[in-house]
Amino acid sequence: MPTLAGVAALTALLEIVLTTWWGAASVAALTLCSGTRRQGSRRVSPRRAPAVGGSGGDALSMLDALHHARFEEAVRDMLRRDGCRDAVRVGGAGDLGADVKATDPFGRRWVVQCKHRRRGLAGSPVGTPDFQILNGTARQVHGADVAVIVTNGRVTAPAAVFAGRQRLHVVDRRVLGAWATGSRPLWELLPAVPPPRPAR
Repeated sequence: MPTLAGVAALTALLEIVLTTWWGAASVAALTLCSGTRRQGSRRVSPRRAPAVGGSGGDALSMLDALHHARFEEAVRDMLRRDGCRDAVRVGGAGDLGADVKATDPFGRRWVVQCKHRRRGLAGSPVGTPDFQILNGTARQVHGADVAVIVTNGRVTAPAAVFAGRQRLHVVDRRVLGAWATGSRPLWELLPAVPPPRPAR
């Protein structure tokens, strides 16, 4: 079981990797050197620097270890990495169902509600009431084009059905793992995202 000091160190490392280009480059370089030592003279092809962690599993482990506020910041930073320059964390008391807001490069407004589970998949699932809150505020209060719940855990089947009917998007553990690697922006991982806003 990880110690408190170990979790704190991991959290600090994650902040550096998420917020600095040199943090991501350092992790990539260390990974490359480590792989080269293990494989002897076999060539290791360079890979894109990871956004949060190397593989989806590594990234999810790092996200699981975060405090819920840090998880919201990680989601904000991944949106910034995708090109949402104005991504901001607004979560907290009275957030009216929005933890992160952003505008993507295509002009679409994103409103994200984050549901962090300390035990990942073993934690309590995100249920329909959470999606009902998002559905009631994302578009009417926050002006969302895309309303999303992001969790490092799972979503109940009735909640997934409700989300589909209300045009709400679900980023569960599987999608989050793919997104966190940095290989594709979030809008390429979600079905039925609205088209870009017309240029003014």
